[in-house]
Amino acid sequence: MDRKSTRRAFLGTFAGGIGAAALGVSTVSESASAQETALTNAAKENASKLDASKVRFCLNTGTILAYNLPLTEELKIARAAGYRSVEIWLTRLQAYSDNYSPAKLAELRKWLDGEGMRVEGGIGFAPWIVDDADRRAAGLEQLKREAEALAAIGCACVAAPASGANEKIPLSAVADRYRAVLELCEPIGVRPLLETWGASATLGKLSDALAICAETGRSDAALLLDAYHLYRGGNSFAGLNLIDGKALPIFHLNDYPGTPEREKLNDSDRVFPGDGVAPLREILATLLANGFDGALSLELFNPNYRKEMSPLEQAKVGLEKMRALFA
Repeated sequence: MDRKSTRRAFLGTFAGGIGAAALGVSTVSESASAQETALTNAAKENASKLDASKVRFCLNTGTILAYNLPLTEELKIARAAGYRSVEIWLTRLQAYSDNYSPAKLAELRKWLDGEGMRVEGGIGFAPWIVDDADRRAAGLEQLKREAEALAAIGCACVAAPASGANEKIPLSAVADRYRAVLELCEPIGVRPLLETWGASATLGKLSDALAICAETGRSDAALLLDAYHLYRGGNSFAGLNLIDGKALPIFHLNDYPGTPEREKLNDSDRVFPGDGVAPLREILATLLANGFDGALSLELFNPNYRKEMSPLEQAKVGLEKMRALFA
């Protein structure tokens, strides 16, 4: 399919979300209760029939990052807690592998294979999106090295957030830059996932992320979404109905409290799935109905958990909470 045809296909699929944004019509549900009522009745009905066999429960090692453990210990904790899938932070991989030494990466791949562990994605912050051309070029080179390292350990995805974009960047420019990232990573065999951050001026809105993916004209464009970030960005969860599950390999699973108000929430306010007010079962029902069969990745940064629990305890509780949503 050529670029123009691909763009038309994307825009047809995403017309509801993009059209509302373009017309200035609010798609924001300002409270947790409004977010819940925005979901379809079908999602609410399907929430009672969730099938855990359709997903992989994953630990984003950012959840235990604050314990300052080496990557090998983080992986052993994930394995001991019952996970078979992880997302890893590239700073940890770089430190473990002596700046991506092929021998060290091969050693890690051997251990992962032996333990039956799968690395779903890598979390990095290469500034591929920024306006400054020199910084952007350096960011692309950084991302290339990170993608090559991830490929060496059998990882298929890398996060592509709006790192370094402190002001609103036109969506057409972001689409061009994201297209360059996709082209860069395609021969490596690692898929860059456009990641939304709720407080980001450029990538806080789901409708903007959908428009960017459509504008790239590439069928490998994909998203990395997060329950907290969707809410923090003022997005309606009903927008998830527009996303084919194949364009969402990983979904960050967490919850958020009813207070403070949305705009004052921080990353550290995230809580275990089911302990907040997010309509998580309906969200999962929507994703599964649209063909999602990827990784549900626990990502938390709550300092209270670090004070109260060991990293193993936190990982175990997180897995139990995720599984409980399917009970």
